[in-house]
Amino acid sequence: MEWIQLENGVKMPRLGLGVWQSGVMTEQAVLWALEAGYRHIDTAAMYGNEEAVGRAVKKSGLPREEVFVTTKLWTDDVRRGRARDALMESLRRLDMDYVDLYLIHWPAEGYRKAWEDLTDLYHEGWCRAIGVANFEADYLDALSGVSDMKPLVDQFESHPSFANQPVLDACLARGIAPVAYSPLGKGKDLAGNDTVKRLAKKYGKTPAQITLRWQLQRGFTVIPKSADRGRIAENAQIFDFKLRKKDMEAMAALDEGRRLSADPHDFPF
Repeated sequence: MEWIQLENGVKMPRLGLGVWQSGVMTEQAVLWALEAGYRHIDTAAMYGNEEAVGRAVKKSGLPREEVFVTTKLWTDDVRRGRARDALMESLRRLDMDYVDLYLIHWPAEGYRKAWEDLTDLYHEGWCRAIGVANFEADYLDALSGVSDMKPLVDQFESHPSFANQPVLDACLARGIAPVAYSPLGKGKDLAGNDTVKRLAKKYGKTPAQITLRWQLQRGFTVIPKSADRGRIAENAQIFDFKLRKKDMEAMAALDEGRRLSADPHDFPF
């Protein structure tokens, strides 16, 4: 496992398990991930599975401080100014005293006030780090001076069909740790891609491992979602090789500018 040190000194594992749409498999998937060496679990209030994440962390037998847990403030709560109440509700569902990272899920109206509230919650010790998700450069700039904190993390969509290089560059230039969600894109597209298949054969790795390694070398932390035990373990085997420069360039050439998720400047929720 590799870790990145956030600007406040907190260490975040560079591989995590995403649990969006994991449904009834959430608890088991988290247990499998922790058994496979993952130490970073990414959930959200909107996912409806914080309870399952909390149960799995407890069942794993690992000390709480060894598991990095992320959850998020949903758009309705941003608009209603409920950051404090929403986090306390998340903590009750997780059955935890704190989260390691709390994110504003989308830049909904009221996100500046929400950032002030997250800063207060951080200083009070309810979250070890705070950040945002789906914030592009203009939204990041809009938070400048809102409080004495800047986002430590920005989580956003990035995969071979949508590299999202401008947002990655904006984060790296501002000292914000980038986290890629949907880092593999659509699995069926990935498995059928000639470039990825060629590189998988070259390095003796799977297409998913090649893609996650590409993301790591770009500077991302990655949170691939899976509820399959074999794939969860497979996705962890990405720290024992490196892609050469020409192969990084070949992966970058796959970018089509094709999103799978909503546009942060036009989202309907």
